[in-house]
Amino acid sequence: MKIALVGYGKMGKIIGELAAGKGHEIVAQLNESPTLENLNKADVAIEFSNPEVAFDNIKFCLEHKIPVICGTTGWLERKPEIEKISIENNTAFLYGSNFSLGVNLFFALNEKLAQLMENFGEYNVQLAEIHHTQKKDAPSGTAISLAEGIIKNNKKFQAWKLEETQGDELGIFALREDEVPGTHSISYKSEVDEIEIKHTAFNRNGFALGAILAAEWIQGKKGNFSMKDVLFGKS
Repeated sequence: MKIALVGYGKMGKIIGELAAGKGHEIVAQLNESPTLENLNKADVAIEFSNPEVAFDNIKFCLEHKIPVICGTTGWLERKPEIEKISIENNTAFLYGSNFSLGVNLFFALNEKLAQLMENFGEYNVQLAEIHHTQKKDAPSGTAISLAEGIIKNNKKFQAWKLEETQGDELGIFALREDEVPGTHSISYKSEVDEIEIKHTAFNRNGFALGAILAAEWIQGKKGNFSMKDVLFGKS
């Protein structure tokens, strides 16, 4: 498989190394805007850039029928536009707020726990995430996905916000510390006890391997997908 890396920062470099180790060919390593020339007839683009350029990067690839795996967060208000472009061009788009197998299992666990806790109003829920200081967006895309999973399964909440949970707004604490790949936790606290689930990434390799798996999976498919489709057998 010929892979174009659109965004060649820390994640792009790790993806490139691991993909090459799996026998794939890296045909582009871009920190500039993609063009037909510099994409070098890629079979798929893996996009880990930054929020300011992600939309234009993805749009260009899809309009030229190159499937896109995107892990850039902070631009999602325009995701419906991208999904429309994907359909119009009869190609494929897959967005993941987090490509780690462990995190995607954590997403499922979070939703199940939210269902169980819905009828126990004495517990106050709080979400927290910690990332490296270079991360530009806050809260993280993973934290937003976790918050949306709770809101979907607990009628008490209508929206999320940064800082402490209040009323029908689920709170997210977003902390930035040196060299932290990503830690996410959800706690349910009452006056007598606390229930907490947490996922801690030790390095970025899990994210990179998941993105490569998604790129392998999307070959020959048309439409808009998520990591649930990749990991849990949907198509």
